[in-house]
Amino acid sequence: MKELPIIDSFGRIHTNLRISVTDRCNIRCVYCMPSENVTFRPKHELLRFEEITRLTRIAASMGVNKLRITGGEPLVRAGLSELISQLSSIDGIQDIALTTNGMLLAEQAESLKAAGLRRLNVSLDGLSDEIFFLISRRRGVQRIIDGILRAQQVGFGKIRLNSVIIPGVNDGEIIGLAQFARNHGLELRFIEFMPLNSTGHWEMDQVITGATIRGIVEKSIATLKPVLEADPHQPARDYDYEDGGGRVGFVDSVSEPFCSGCNRLRVTAEGQLRNCLFSDDGWDARALLRNPSSTDDEIRTLIRDCIHAKRAGHGINSFEFVKPQRAMHEIGG
Repeated sequence: MKELPIIDSFGRIHTNLRISVTDRCNIRCVYCMPSENVTFRPKHELLRFEEITRLTRIAASMGVNKLRITGGEPLVRAGLSELISQLSSIDGIQDIALTTNGMLLAEQAESLKAAGLRRLNVSLDGLSDEIFFLISRRRGVQRIIDGILRAQQVGFGKIRLNSVIIPGVNDGEIIGLAQFARNHGLELRFIEFMPLNSTGHWEMDQVITGATIRGIVEKSIATLKPVLEADPHQPARDYDYEDGGGRVGFVDSVSEPFCSGCNRLRVTAEGQLRNCLFSDDGWDARALLRNPSSTDDEIRTLIRDCIHAKRAGHGINSFEFVKPQRAMHEIGG
């Protein structure tokens, strides 16, 4: 029998599960984690593939139909294509996407595609090695570009670039990134800098708004027109270039929150359910998944409890907002 959908107290139906498979990463982006001396969770604390698959199967029985695999950097988790294969076989799952920094993508693109992965989001915050180093504190932007090209070769038709723009750091890359995406048939999403950085010293004046970036793109490249048929639950506001040169989106989490349409539930790498990226509350799914006597119904109840506690919005622009204690790599993007 089909379970009732996952609905919060504001009437939002949740159909999207974001699964973090690791808190580890092979770069050190300033908006995500410290540069050195990062303490990662012991591997035995991370959810095993069979535990992730069981949790997803239960969520799918409650109406979840879209998955996104995140980290940390998910491609550092050994055997990830095996997990993708398990998840893609679950009844009700219609779409599986993955967010990656792309450093290991060239080596894994073919196996991921064969396993059932449908879409890729690749983080790319600059095209020059110098700017890339300022953001990631590591070298290797060409490896990311090679990974994107390889993914296209093996058949990924839907590849999206994610670019976090920070004033005075990589705002000079806006036009270059937009042109790169247009030239290679990629969608591009500009993401506002959010208060999830590793130092905790985020302030509003570090945010270059999506509206500002949109103005730069229109002035330098081409006029943009809103995509009217866009998914109302997605975090981005999408625009098409009027000259037919592709699509660009803007994730304006800070300046124009999209919380009213949020349909996302998250599970951290160690098995904590979270109902918002900016919440410090967690519901321990791992404890139930590792208890031999726990039933699927108990896990369903945990999922419902988590979503029922979801607030109307993250409240970044309110005086009540409290910055999360955990950095992005510990939560799952």
